[in-house]
Amino acid sequence: MKRSVLLLYSILIPCVISAQFARQNQDSIRKLTQQDYKNMLDQLKITSVRPGPSGTPTAPNAANTDESKATQYTSLPDPLILNNGKRVTSARVWWKKRHPEIVELFDREVYGRVPANVPGVTWEVLSVTSDTVGKIPVIMKKLSGHVDNSAYPSIKVNIDLTLATPAGAIGPVPVIMEFGFVFPAGMRAMPANRPQTANTRPQGPAGPTWQQQVLEAGWAYAILVPGSIQADNGAGLRSGIIGLVNKGGSRMPDEWGSLRAWAWGASRALDYFETDKAVDASKVGIEGMSRYGKAAIVTMAYDDRFAIGFIGSSGAGGVKLYRRIFGEQVENLAGSGEYHWFAGNFIKYAADPRTQKDIPVDAHELVAICAPRPVFISSGSPTNGDAWVDGKGMFLAGAYASPVYELLGKKGMGTTEMPPVEKALVYGDVAYRMHSGGHTSGPNWPIFIEFAKRYLGKHDVVKK
Repeated sequence: MKRSVLLLYSILIPCVISAQFARQNQDSIRKLTQQDYKNMLDQLKITSVRPGPSGTPTAPNAANTDESKATQYTSLPDPLILNNGKRVTSARVWWKKRHPEIVELFDREVYGRVPANVPGVTWEVLSVTSDTVGKIPVIMKKLSGHVDNSAYPSIKVNIDLTLATPAGAIGPVPVIMEFGFVFPAGMRAMPANRPQTANTRPQGPAGPTWQQQVLEAGWAYAILVPGSIQADNGAGLRSGIIGLVNKGGSRMPDEWGSLRAWAWGASRALDYFETDKAVDASKVGIEGMSRYGKAAIVTMAYDDRFAIGFIGSSGAGGVKLYRRIFGEQVENLAGSGEYHWFAGNFIKYAADPRTQKDIPVDAHELVAICAPRPVFISSGSPTNGDAWVDGKGMFLAGAYASPVYELLGKKGMGTTEMPPVEKALVYGDVAYRMHSGGHTSGPNWPIFIEFAKRYLGKHDVVKK
């Protein structure tokens, strides 16, 4: 009996200590986040911001999910109108004038600028092993990207990357790289204002994993851990790559947030791929889901070496139109739970008298600056747990980016009419599909892979 009690205590006590540590860690992160958030508000001379709507449908301030109330804007910024009011009529003017104008607006007002003095990264192969993924033989490489911290040794950044290539590949192969959901201890899977439902965390359908499906196409897959680049909270802005560059200090209002930092890390992973003979670095795709869907479209927009993007349920701050009053809103993004994803300047649009209509760009222009490269936009059904991300708002961003693709000799969506659930629009270089599931990209992986084969090809693998 005494042994049983001792055994029980030996199990319970570490669990209790671990839970207490996690709570203390969360409390510390919350306190430091609030301090950093106040610092940014002070820099912007903002005394208060409007609260965002709740993701709980029964809450008094529940987010709008009524389509008849969603489209309150009368116009969107035109990606083919220069700042001087003249229309862009050629690819040359797009690349020389309009594309840089749009990038500058996103830099200054939304995602922030990457400082010029970001240190270099040296990649180390930690291990190379033979493995199997769904009975497919692979060569698994564990890598670490060591960021030069000689200018500020107290902050270390080591980028965590895994690369799996088919063991029987004939020549270099394309890679689909995912921003992987790996949460550190004490971190919530979702900010507090997001809907906490059974479908909140990305869920996978029964059947082959996305990794297996990628390998079956003859491609490699990679998983990049965003938290190893930059923490997903305001407290972390004084550490990670942002903190390293700032030597532990606070940001200026136009400096980069976590989304740009994660995208920067993805670009450094692509730098590595360019040195790996097993990889065709001209055919690297980027994929992300939810907050990492936001990171994936930002990565595509800012690094034209990425060949294709799979953007899953990215919502506001990603592919959803800011001007749509449906689901997640600017006020949610600009609050203390999510402001760290963006430049400090973005908070201005949640403080009176400014609103989302004053943002000088919108999400369709983020898709537009990915042109002419293909983008697949994915969402779940609003009736099954994915209303928060506004699937129609994401579809419209692709539709209104289409004229830029067409100017550059590619095919857009060809319609502004929202397709029914499960209907894939994959005929152009901007694709969209809403599956009938919840907050996941899982059901859209097979459709994305077939879409991507047009650009990456089907590669041969020697069967063993």
